[in-house]
Amino acid sequence: MGITRLETKARMSRIVKHNGTIYLCGQVCKDATRGITEQTSSMLEKVDELLEQAGSDREHILSATIYVSDMKYFADMNTVWDNWVPEGHAPARACVEAKMARDVLLVEISVVAAEK
Repeated sequence: MGITRLETKARMSRIVKHNGTIYLCGQVCKDATRGITEQTSSMLEKVDELLEQAGSDREHILSATIYVSDMKYFADMNTVWDNWVPEGHAPARACVEAKMARDVLLVEISVVAAEK
């Protein structure tokens, strides 16, 4: 089975599909002037949109890697995350503190999912 790339630019594709697996590029919030709760919610909305475009949804997420700019945001980010993940469908997950591409970004996520 071939590789399908969606919304491809010079540096990256927003979605890559291969053998029934969907890979999303790192997603950040829509409005970086907001706090961690709003940034996390907005980021996860973008994940929902991309998964739908790729033929999947949050119940089919296999793994997620979450990057926070400071672990002081961990609990608040997790509150949003826990309400977003469907019960019984928690993916494998890692969360690390990382320097972001822009100082105003507080959280980023990278997702791998299965097609529906």
